[in-house]
Amino acid sequence: MVSKEIHPLEMMIVAVSRLLRNGETVATGTLSPVPAAGCLLACRTHGPDIVPLIYGDPDSRISDGLYELFGLAQRGKVDVFFLSGIQIDQCGSINLSAIGDYAKPDLRLPGGAGSNMLYALSGRTILFSMNHDRRVFVPRVDFVNAAAFDEGVPSPWRRGGMSHAVTPLCVMRFDGERKRIVLESLLPGVSLGSVVGNTGFDLGIEGRDIPEMAPPADLELALLRTEVRDRMKRIYRLFAEMLWG
Repeated sequence: MVSKEIHPLEMMIVAVSRLLRNGETVATGTLSPVPAAGCLLACRTHGPDIVPLIYGDPDSRISDGLYELFGLAQRGKVDVFFLSGIQIDQCGSINLSAIGDYAKPDLRLPGGAGSNMLYALSGRTILFSMNHDRRVFVPRVDFVNAAAFDEGVPSPWRRGGMSHAVTPLCVMRFDGERKRIVLESLLPGVSLGSVVGNTGFDLGIEGRDIPEMAPPADLELALLRTEVRDRMKRIYRLFAEMLWG
């Protein structure tokens, strides 16, 4: 038995891992240690045929940085990509540019880079956030850098959109019919009230029983704390040392 207390970030990594399917080409961009670890864990458990494209990995097939990743997405070669934002709204839009009025913001951020293109051209996008509160999950983002779907007439180049979102509290999914984010499951030990209270929009829970995600299995934790840890130390050294020592 693995007896060490499970860190909330390990819960997130396991949740991400379980969302990935064997055979998918899974890409992660900059500042994405949790998705990267989730991808590596999936490769070592249920997805031996997953093709990981982890930006910053010295062993990655990506040799020309983000330009090569963008090119793969434009050719329909990326099945899953991960995005985050300082704000995420109920429609799955993300904000990476500004808090407040764009012309005179309270906070100016680096911007969306290629997020809009990757959101549209990846087969599906999994959002993630290291924080889950009402400042992040808002009814409407202050600025839309990338959207889960096209308003009105669909763009001819759109291949996909949001499938799920993973946070330290829960897993959410995108309801394609309602075009809204809804709650799918709670992470172990998290109460429904905590998720609802820290989310700034309706999660579509009325009349539904929300399950708790099965806790990490011993094998998942063992791999996470050995093989995945050792690989992560080559990609995200500070994150790996913070989480696993």
